[in-house]
Parts: sequence; C-alpha cells; structure tokens
Amino acid sequence: MKMIKRNLIILLIAGIIPSLGISQQLERDTIKLFFLGGQSNMEGHGKNSELPDTFKKGYENVWIFQGNPVPDESKNGGLGKWSVLAPGHGAGYSSDGINNKLSDQFGIELSFAKKLQELYPNEKIALIKYARGGSSLDSLAAREFGSWEMDYRGTNGINQFDHFLVTIREALKNKDIDENGIEDILIPCGIIWMQGESDGVISEEIALGYYSNLKRLMDLIRASLHKDDLPVVIGKISDSGNAEDGKVWKYGELVQYAQEKYVRTDRKAAIVRDTKYYKYSDPWHYDSAGYIDLGEKFAEAVYQLNK
Repeated sequence: MKMIKRNLIILLIAGIIPSLGISQQLERDTIKLFFLGGQSNMEGHGKNSELPDTFKKGYENVWIFQGNPVPDESKNGGLGKWSVLAPGHGAGYSSDGINNKLSDQFGIELSFAKKLQELYPNEKIALIKYARGGSSLDSLAAREFGSWEMDYRGTNGINQFDHFLVTIREALKNKDIDENGIEDILIPCGIIWMQGESDGVISEEIALGYYSNLKRLMDLIRASLHKDDLPVVIGKISDSGNAEDGKVWKYGELVQYAQEKYVRTDRKAAIVRDTKYYKYSDPWHYDSAGYIDLGEKFAEAVYQLNK
C-alpha cells in the first residue's frame, strides 16, 4: 500500500511540476496599445505650465514610446525609449533612443490616457506616438516639413513614413515595457490621427487627393500593426481665421470633406468635430484647453469603436 501511495505521489508531482513550469512560462501582461500620429496639432503645443494639477503627475500603468520627430532625409527619426507617461511629449520633444528629452509642451496624450483609464479601469495602457509638425500626406505639399507619402523618396529615400516605421519597430521590439520582469503582449486598439492642415494650403489638386492619400496611409498603418480592421479616429481640421484674408488653410474645406468621406466609407472609423470650437494660441495651433478636450474626445470615440 505504501509503495502504491508513493508511486501515486511521484506521478502527481511529475504531473504538477511540468504544469507549474508551463504556467510560469506563459505568464504575460496584456496591455492595450494605441498609435498617435499626424502633424503639429498631434505633436502638441499646449503649455505644461497651464496644465491642471490632475495632469501634472506621472501616470500609473500608462507608458509611452514617442519616436524622434525629424525632417525627411534625416537618419535618426523614430528613435525613442519607453517611459511612464508625463508632461513634455509635445512640440520640442526629442530622443536619441537612449534618453528622451521632454519639452515644456504637451499634446493630446495626457487627457487621452486619463480618459482611457476611466473607460478601461484596471487596464494597462501603452501609447506609441510619432508626429511631425507641418508634415503632409502629399509629397507636393511637403515643403521643409516632410511627407508621409510612402513612395516619395527625395534625396536619400527617407521620409516621414520611414520614421514612423522605425518608431513602430523600435517600440515593439521591447517585450517588457514596464520592466516588471513579465513579458508584455501589446494589443493594438486604435489609431488616433490629427493631420491635414498642410494638405489644404498649397493647391486645390493636393487637397482633392487627400481622401485617397488618407485611406492608403491608414491601411498601411493598420498593416504595420497587423490588424486590418483596427479602429481609426481622426480629428477634423479647423481654421483659426487668423490670417490677413481671414483664412489660414485656403483649401481646408476640401480636406474636411475628404475626412468626412473617409469616416462614412470605413466602418471602423470615426471623426472628432469639436475642433471647430477650440481657441488658438497662434494661427495654427489650439490652446492648452483645446488639447485637453481633444484628447478626451479621441478616447471616447475609440472606446465606442472598440465596443
């Protein structure tokens, strides 16, 4: 009888120990991932000094990887390092891939993350951000700011889409972004896109091509994140009217129409229109309150798409 019991115990231990090993091997953290992209109103020109106290502290369970925003032809675009979200990821931010240099400005990421934490309590959130002020979808509108047009190759073949790809590659190669010793599984949950002003300032032809350029780029970003029906939320461009002729974006209405067409024709897309109510800190950029509200609206919209 003792021998039988001993054999049973050995068999049980032999069965349990491998199970424990498999359990430890499969232990992973699941983190919701969102990509933030576009031009200067995604980059962010809100002032850190004007932030309410609730946004000034570090964010528990929210991490951000922001790619270094540089012009076309530059070879260090997209470099970055995962860090806990904090103010300073607006215009003026830079990174060499080892150290992130925060700025005195912020974008939509702070209020976006705060609202997501309300909508997804007890969930971990990861943000990947690459935005370049003045960048356009059409290379003919790029000027010195840069183009997201994949086929545009310039002098050395490097453009904003290439910098985006570096950002994604560098961000996703880290398998433990919170450094807790457990492998992280990042689950793509949405693309947040604020851009279009630069495509509405040069010519009618460029503005008329915005819909096809936007559709193609969103499809490419979805493919890079391996999810064809990944929700997309875009911010509708607006005009401050702070120009001699009363219009900053001469062909802005054509871009607005293209944005509306995109969300009508893509079942997993939405648009935030509240931008028309925002005040501006200069002819091109929203004030601090505008960025805070825009971030919240983006979060609510992508949450509804995911439901």
